[in-house]
Amino acid sequence: MNAQHIVVAGTTFSVTELGKPKPGALHLIWGHGWGQSAAAFEPLAGILEPFYASSLIDFPGFGGSAPPPPTWGTAEYADAVAEWLRALSPAKVVWIGHSFGGRVGIQLAARYPDLLTGLVLIASAGLQRNRSLLERVQKNTRIAAFKIARRFVREGPQLDRLRQRFGSADYRQAGAMRPILLRVVREDLTGQARQVNCPTLLIYGTNDTETPPEIGERLSKLIPRSELVLLEGFTHLSILTDGRHQVAMRVRRFLGQIQP
Repeated sequence: MNAQHIVVAGTTFSVTELGKPKPGALHLIWGHGWGQSAAAFEPLAGILEPFYASSLIDFPGFGGSAPPPPTWGTAEYADAVAEWLRALSPAKVVWIGHSFGGRVGIQLAARYPDLLTGLVLIASAGLQRNRSLLERVQKNTRIAAFKIARRFVREGPQLDRLRQRFGSADYRQAGAMRPILLRVVREDLTGQARQVNCPTLLIYGTNDTETPPEIGERLSKLIPRSELVLLEGFTHLSILTDGRHQVAMRVRRFLGQIQP
């Protein structure tokens, strides 16, 4: 594996190559989840390496890539990826995105329908969760308590402690990426999902509490040419590790159906 740095859209990101793409053959582009890097996909992409060339992205702000402008959302991430993809040698591109990478994939397919031959969404985010009344009350109470408490503290250790107490793990660890995280989690990609025209495979773990299967079920109804697969017992992260062989089998079957 070798990583190279690509400069597009005013930022730099790292891409790890597995195999060499052949003109006209399928080329797998992998987009990781929030707070992760290309390394999260290496076990799964390694299984498919004998069959397909892959490029594993470190999104701007993660892994070996420089942070993007703080005004970015998933649309800007998709625009940067599209600029890079257009510069590649001719290949039929399949985007494989996990969680946040799925959000970017939906945007990419909607904004640049000519770029993708297929789309694979693994535990993809992109829609607001359907929460119970109790869950909504608990969430709103926590947000309100944080907003009230932060009025009385300045930026520094005290505010950091508040974030540790009230914020999600992603929020606590986001650092300079926090403005982007807040923008991303508020996005609803319902309209974009309806515009996805390429064949799409959605894979979710039944024990995923971060992007539960109900999100996949709703996305599958929005995306016209989609297939939903639920894998028993896997969580948001274990689907990429313990579940990698099952995921790889499903992905190979899907790629075989769209192989030119």
